Amino acid sequence: MKIKLAVTSVFILTLFSAQILFAQGYKIKTIVIDPGHGGRKPGASGSYSKEKDIALKVALKLGAKLQEDMPGIKVIYTRTKDIDVDLYRRAEIANNANADLFISVHCNSMPPGNKHVKGTETLVAGSHRLKEQDAAIRENADIKLEKNYKSKYDGYDPNKPGTFILMSLLKNTFRDKSIKFAKLIQNSYINRDNRESRGVKEQGVLVLQRCGMPAILTEVGFISNKEEEKYINSNSGQNEIAESILAAIMKYKKDIEID
Repeated sequence: MKIKLAVTSVFILTLFSAQILFAQGYKIKTIVIDPGHGGRKPGASGSYSKEKDIALKVALKLGAKLQEDMPGIKVIYTRTKDIDVDLYRRAEIANNANADLFISVHCNSMPPGNKHVKGTETLVAGSHRLKEQDAAIRENADIKLEKNYKSKYDGYDPNKPGTFILMSLLKNTFRDKSIKFAKLIQNSYINRDNRESRGVKEQGVLVLQRCGMPAILTEVGFISNKEEEKYINSNSGQNEIAESILAAIMKYKKDIEID
């Protein structure tokens, strides 16, 4: 119990310090890039590829472009190879680094019968629409493969959307900035790459709920759609996606920083 209270206190102090920074003005110095899934957690599967592999390739391309075009930014990855990283650890990496932005890269999926569905969408932390938590439930399902996940996540059960409320501690602290950045990403996909947009959605994604900074999870395409699976596996497609996210970062940085 004391450990939980201590962790919660540290998290609250992190959020409070960040709020002061935003009030005084700040510069984006550190960005954490999180390739979704990995290791024994493959994520969604297409006809010939896995989400974890696509996410890693796009994330590494994004990081390389960031370091080339924005050399003043420190880039931190939650993983750089095919390894298993617990969801709480991904957020912990960002919090410990005092990151200014958290970007999680994923692929979307639909069950058989809906393979025609395609497009991009970007998620931010939220839990008020319990009937619209399909992506969150799928992305959060990885925790069932983690040891002692109920104690790690304060009793959270990924099969019960109602328990999203357990992860709602100060979730609105960075809501506006997360939504702003998410909209820039979606606009970038549309205007630069002529992608179909499914918009920005607020969902109870665990990794975002635990981040003490503006944080988004971007679904770069449907691995269950034959056309998009080919696109998100191609080098040209991955470069386009990375460049669109980079353009959104540049615009966000320009808009949000106060001289």
